[in-house]
Amino acid sequence: MSDSKTYPPTPTAAGGSSAPKAATAHRPPRSVGFTSALLGSSAGRILPVFVLIVAALSLTANDFLSVDNITNVLRQMVFVSVIAFAATFVIGMGGIDLSVGATTALTGLFMADLMLQGVNIYLAVLAGLLLGGLIGLVNGLLIDRLGISPFICTLAAMIILRGVIMVYSQGVPLTGLGFPEFQWFGQGSIAGVPVPVLTMGLVFAVCWYLLYRTKYGRYVLSIGSNREAARLVGIGISRIQVSVYVMAGLAAALAGLLLTSRLEAAMPEAATNYELDVIAAVVIGGTSLNGGKASLAGTAIGAALMAVVRNGLNLLNVNTFWHQVVIGSIILVAVSFDSLSARRRAKTS
Repeated sequence: MSDSKTYPPTPTAAGGSSAPKAATAHRPPRSVGFTSALLGSSAGRILPVFVLIVAALSLTANDFLSVDNITNVLRQMVFVSVIAFAATFVIGMGGIDLSVGATTALTGLFMADLMLQGVNIYLAVLAGLLLGGLIGLVNGLLIDRLGISPFICTLAAMIILRGVIMVYSQGVPLTGLGFPEFQWFGQGSIAGVPVPVLTMGLVFAVCWYLLYRTKYGRYVLSIGSNREAARLVGIGISRIQVSVYVMAGLAAALAGLLLTSRLEAAMPEAATNYELDVIAAVVIGGTSLNGGKASLAGTAIGAALMAVVRNGLNLLNVNTFWHQVVIGSIILVAVSFDSLSARRRAKTS
């Protein structure tokens, strides 16, 4: 028995042949697996660029390939990567979430405040994660039930959350978070590997399994590829659409935990522009802004690319203002390439 779905035959025009034609089978878009992502058409195109940049920086920047610097790069890319892995689902579904940076800052601030008030550390962490999931839930429900554009909805959420952060903190950082149990999340290590890096790997593994080994991942990309077709074959669009925003909120809260633990402080301006870095990592890695195509391996490479570029520019003592120019140029090239690829696919289909 075929696993493809078929649509009812299209009615013929008046006077046309009475014999209906077989409906074209609809197959959900296939996500790019880890190995194929590295060698295939999406992440495979950015991987050589990444290798060339690493090679160039290893020749021009002192200590770039040192163990300490590599560990530093991994630590730097953790926060964006954790959010970007979840955002791959959002963007692969054809959505966008601009509130992840503000969610990261607010949840970190919320956890810190609870701990400073004497709440159990693990309960404070759990409360912060739940807050992140709640923010994602509200975003998802507004987008799904009210039909608000994901861009407008999450942009408004970002502005509101940033305002809440300033009201809540009065613009003052919360310090004094030197609790050993809390420090472990951002500064601890297991068998010599930093806990944040292990956390990043775990999040990647969970997202990889969901995207490539479950119906859930296929449904997400089916919705991104053709929402109406997905509805006709019985995919629960509302449930999945809300769930991917909840996932993004939880990932942002987890990044807030790791960032606040590493800094031992909750900064009101924390995670500024994270939403742009997340989108850049996802799109650079080959996930289409139009939906229907996603690569988690590509997202990982995209996040690593930006972390390596920033680190290399720091080692080369390049003015920090130029960092934004370089990263912005990378984003522009990636989005332009995505647009050209979409046009090419449309012409050949």
